[in-house]
Amino acid sequence: MPIIQPPDMANDTGRSLGDYYAIVIDSVGDGVIVVDREGVITLCNPAAEEITGFSRRQALGAVFEKLFSQETTLLEMVIKTIRTGITISDHENVVVRSTGKVKPVAVTCYPLMLASGENIGAILTLKDITYIRELEAAVRQADRLSTLGTLAAGLAHEVKNPLGGIKGAAQLLERELTRESDLREYTRVMIRETERIDHIIRELLDLASPRGLRLTPVNLHRVLGDILLLQKQAAAGRDISFSKQFDPSIPDIMADEEMLTRLFLNLIRNAVDAMGETGQLTVTSRVMSDYRMTQNERQSRMVAVEVADDGPGIPQKDLENIWTPFFSTKSSGTGLGLTICHKIVAEHRGMIKVESDPGHGTKFTVLLPLVQ
Repeated sequence: MPIIQPPDMANDTGRSLGDYYAIVIDSVGDGVIVVDREGVITLCNPAAEEITGFSRRQALGAVFEKLFSQETTLLEMVIKTIRTGITISDHENVVVRSTGKVKPVAVTCYPLMLASGENIGAILTLKDITYIRELEAAVRQADRLSTLGTLAAGLAHEVKNPLGGIKGAAQLLERELTRESDLREYTRVMIRETERIDHIIRELLDLASPRGLRLTPVNLHRVLGDILLLQKQAAAGRDISFSKQFDPSIPDIMADEEMLTRLFLNLIRNAVDAMGETGQLTVTSRVMSDYRMTQNERQSRMVAVEVADDGPGIPQKDLENIWTPFFSTKSSGTGLGLTICHKIVAEHRGMIKVESDPGHGTKFTVLLPLVQ
């Protein structure tokens, strides 16, 4: 990458110096917007365009108050800085909605001062903190699941012993009945239901006291490929197409292969079930440059695996509850599958999120550290 040297002011024109400063501002990763005393936008860098959703052509010369009429907190900060000349920061309460969805931003508003000390406007810096908020939400969810898991472990141990007694008694009773007895149907129901409860208890124990991770180099694409192959066979006779878009540059990652298989099998199976008799499932892998995790005091990039279907989607009211234990939209579901998926991802120091558009499908994204 070429290194740009500041122009020599003694030899270069003012235009060269201006060009240099423009390159500097455009290279800043945070959004920068400059507003004059009348509230007119005089500068907007590419990062600000991406964060706000307004192009530079729309922004330059526009009145800040009109362009950001929905963002009252942002307007108050700019007006106060122009009026008082003080620097104001807010990293908690500011959002922008111009992109079509609410995007949280960390904002600092600086006074634009001449050498004489005259305040001639404001410089606004914007940092998209969507990823930070998502990571914070993932940590909070992991904490909640940890608490629920501890409670579930105690409950499971208390239920498991008497449940075994009930099942054993039902089996003994069944042996005492003749094959023609109508009562055998009742014993079969008892045995089947105790087995179902036992399955739920095993999942609860997995959630509460999972075994330690057995980390080995794992070929993520081989794991995903094997799962897709099995699900194609399971979906034979249904009009469901499977698509995989893998980044071949992704190396093996350090992970627990058995746990990852369980994670992605659950997500892919859920997607296939959601589509019913027809649809398309797409599994994508890529390296995420926006996310980085700290591993052993060094920064690690993240690998993203997306499982997307074009099924009916998940209603907004249900999206808030899908990670909650025992919440299920399936009549036969235990409501623990996605909770365990969340636990597996958290144990790998990763993150899982979901996006859904009712009527158009659902996409689960799993982020895992690219640690080799």
